[in-house]
Amino acid sequence: MERRSFVKQAGLAGVLAAGTAPAFVQAQANIRWRLASSFPKSLDTIYGGAEVFAKQVSDMTGGKFQISVHSGGELMPAFGVVDGVQNGTVEMAHTVPYYFFGKDETFAIGGAIPFGLNSRQMTAWMYEGNGLKLMREFYRNYNIINFPGGNTGAQMAGWYRKEIKSTADLKGLKFRVGGFAGKVIERMGGVPQNIPGGELYQALEKGTIDAAEWVGPYDDQKLGFHKVAPFYYYPGWWEGGPQIDFFINNKAYDALSPEYKAIIEAASSHAHVDMQAKYDGRNPGALRQLVAAGTKLQRFPKDVLDLAFKESMALYSDLSAKNPNWKKVYTDYANFRREQTLWFRFAESGFDDFMQAQKL
Repeated sequence: MERRSFVKQAGLAGVLAAGTAPAFVQAQANIRWRLASSFPKSLDTIYGGAEVFAKQVSDMTGGKFQISVHSGGELMPAFGVVDGVQNGTVEMAHTVPYYFFGKDETFAIGGAIPFGLNSRQMTAWMYEGNGLKLMREFYRNYNIINFPGGNTGAQMAGWYRKEIKSTADLKGLKFRVGGFAGKVIERMGGVPQNIPGGELYQALEKGTIDAAEWVGPYDDQKLGFHKVAPFYYYPGWWEGGPQIDFFINNKAYDALSPEYKAIIEAASSHAHVDMQAKYDGRNPGALRQLVAAGTKLQRFPKDVLDLAFKESMALYSDLSAKNPNWKKVYTDYANFRREQTLWFRFAESGFDDFMQAQKL
């Protein structure tokens, strides 16, 4: 008995040492999915998150589960991916939920809302709080299950052709801003524009828009905004911690084996962490280069931030009064935000404030 047990164990060890895929993976069927991204291939960070995910799925299944990644506009418009997943045209998408606030404002909470959670707080709400549960209940109405698939960290406030000295300079400003935040810009007197990332440079260069925001220095430098708009503002108060999601068609997901479902979950978590690591690692050098090239880095005036906060809170109250989906999710989100802000005020902010004042 002992000898047979030893042989079995030795055999298993030999198989694992040889790198052979586990038996449960070998037993799975070959699967081919298509993923529609909302982002251009030129952005190796945010578009690349889907490629990181697809590679992990392939690696963990010994190549049996292949997911081809398609940039925005390749299979469908960048802002058409929810429809594509919902009706089964593609099995999944990689996108920012707030792009789809026109369907229901509740989408935005799954991505970022003005003066919302930062990236760590958003991840905490999703995995430790009720975020994943509540958003999945909502997305079920669209035949979708979501998995966190990246976060950019707090974003910059974008590029402006003219200086913003006060709230008066926002009046009539044609500003490309991501999705839901446009509702607040509109209340502040601006004219929001919802344009895919791949089309922004041309619109800003031609003066079709007066300002544009995307993510932060690394991506913005690649897109070339500094060549056509000199003023670079911060902070991006509408995107303190925007989450990118993998949206998967419910029918396609339900057809997977339990093992493949677990692999999807693990791969998405890896891509989620990997994306912010890339942004945090690459933004500092890009910002230095932009400033050295003549970019005028400026902080938003306090009256702009104060008005933005006031209008954001008023908007949330209005939505809670008329949209039950929003009210259900936002109530939990707001309670979580309050507790997180209290905690971060002490340990995180206390440490950061001191370190940022030092000469390193």
